[in-house]
Amino acid sequence: MPTASEIRLYLTGLWLLLLGDHNGARYLDLSERGMWRSFYSALWCLPAMLVSWLWLRAAFLASYPPGTGTGFIFFFRLAMVEAICWIVPLLLIGMLLFAFGAREKFAPLVTTMNWLSLPFSYAYAALILIAFFLPPLQGLIAILWLALLLSLVFAFSRIVRFFIRDQSLLVSAIVMTLLVPGMLLSEALQRFLGVYPA
Repeated sequence: MPTASEIRLYLTGLWLLLLGDHNGARYLDLSERGMWRSFYSALWCLPAMLVSWLWLRAAFLASYPPGTGTGFIFFFRLAMVEAICWIVPLLLIGMLLFAFGAREKFAPLVTTMNWLSLPFSYAYAALILIAFFLPPLQGLIAILWLALLLSLVFAFSRIVRFFIRDQSLLVSAIVMTLLVPGMLLSEALQRFLGVYPA
């Protein structure tokens, strides 16, 4: 599992790439081994995910009588949703890259997308905590949520364009694939598994 010092290097590399500095790629392990190790980012994101799951649990129980519980199975199902919504877009990207004859870009893209999920997961968790403890700030939270989503789209676009130049159609398709399927799958799976807040 990557150490905290390695994570700092990876995040530094991502920041440099977002600034347009190609030297940022030197901070990242973009090999196939680096790709597989990048899935450890899910473990680093776990505290932020837990905040999100607790918020979903509170929203879920809001429509039930006081004292109603959920148990471990609720969190297990949320973890399933999270895993599927993480993996499916990456698989779809692999199919897109294969179709466009750019499959060698798969490992670098998966690596960067996985590590990029780390800061954004904690940013979303911070907004959830603010919304939970300071309900009067709901309007501000909504604006910040939208700003964070736009930042995510911008970050995806910058990094994808770094690896895939002169193919604007493929860049757009990959960015959409990273965002849309996960959003659609998340709600559909939550409803199917019975963990969707009423």
